[in-house]
Amino acid sequence: MTTTGALQLTGSGVVRTRVRRRDLRPDDVAVAVSHCGVCGTDLHAWHRVRSGGEPVVPGHEATGSVVAVGEAVTSLAVGEAVAVGNIVDSCGACAMCRAGQENFCERFPTLTYGGRDRLDGSTTQGLWSGLVVVREAFVHPLPAGLDPAGAAPLLCAGVTVWEPLRALGVGPGTEVAVSGVGGLGHLAVRLAAALGARVTVLTRTAAKAGQARALGAHEVVVSTDEAALATCRGRFDVVLDTAPRAHDPAPLLRLLALDGALCVLGALERLEVDVLDLLVGRKRLTSGGSGGLPATRELLAFCAEHGITAQVEVLPAARAAEALERLQRGDVRYRFVLDTGELAHP
Repeated sequence: MTTTGALQLTGSGVVRTRVRRRDLRPDDVAVAVSHCGVCGTDLHAWHRVRSGGEPVVPGHEATGSVVAVGEAVTSLAVGEAVAVGNIVDSCGACAMCRAGQENFCERFPTLTYGGRDRLDGSTTQGLWSGLVVVREAFVHPLPAGLDPAGAAPLLCAGVTVWEPLRALGVGPGTEVAVSGVGGLGHLAVRLAAALGARVTVLTRTAAKAGQARALGAHEVVVSTDEAALATCRGRFDVVLDTAPRAHDPAPLLRLLALDGALCVLGALERLEVDVLDLLVGRKRLTSGGSGGLPATRELLAFCAEHGITAQVEVLPAARAAEALERLQRGDVRYRFVLDTGELAHP
C-alpha cells in the first residue's frame, strides 16, 4: 500500500492531506493524475461536508499517465496517457453491465469517491490526488491529440451529454436545442454540432449569444423573451436541459416537435409534469447520468477526430477552494480543471 497527496473537503475548508492507495491487484492500473475537473457534484459534496458530513477527497473526471500495472493487465502500459471517470467498478454481470451501461449497474456502480470498494469494503477516495489505483476496465486510453486539461471534463460532463445525443439519434437533419450553456451545455453544443445537427442555444442572457455561436450554435434564443420563444414552439426534435437548478419543464416541452424528447440533465431533483404537455405531440421526457464504458471510449475517439475538448480554466491544486467558490457564483467559462501533478509530491 502507498500514500499520495490529495485535497480533502472538510468543515473548515479544502485542506492538503495524504490518502492510502491499495497495492495493485492483478487487474489494477496505477495512474499518476495530472488534471482533474471541478464538477457540480464536487460542489454538492462541499455543501454536505460543511453541513456536518464526513470529510471527502472529491474529483471524478481526470487525465494522467500509467505508472504501474498489475500482472494480468494487457491493454495498458506504463507511460500511456489515460483518463478516469466517475465510476471505477461495477458488478459486470447484471443486464445493464452486459449492455455496456455500467453507469446504471443494478447493484450500483462503485463511485470514484464516496463509493464502496467491491472487494475490501473501503471507501473510495477521489481524483483530486496525485495517484489513483483503478481496475483496468475503467481506465480509458486517452487518444493522441487531446489536451489532457481540456479532455478531463469529457469523462463526466462530456459523456453525460454524449449518451443522450447518441441514444436519441442526433445527426444531420436533427433540430437540437440546448438550454443552459455551462459545463454540460457548452459540450452539448459542440458535440451536437459535430454530429451534424442544427443547434439552437436557449439562454436567459442575451450577452451570451456570441459565446454560443463560437461554440458552434447556429442560432441563439433568449428564453426570457416570450415572443422569441413562441416562434420556436413545436420545432425541436431534442431539447437538452442542462440548467443546474429546478424549474418548470412545461416551456421546454412546448418547444418539441412530434415525437420530440426533452432530456433533463442538469437539475436532478423532483420534477412536476403536466401529462397533457406530453400527450399533445406524443412527446417524451427522459434523462441520463454519466456513461457506460463503450460510450465513454466512443466519445473520446469522436472528440479526438473532431478536435473537441472542454473550454477550461486551469488552476493549480492549491486554488481548489477558489474554484469551488467561483463555481458557486457561476464565475467560470466553462469548467475549472485543477493541475494535480503537484499532489504527487510530499
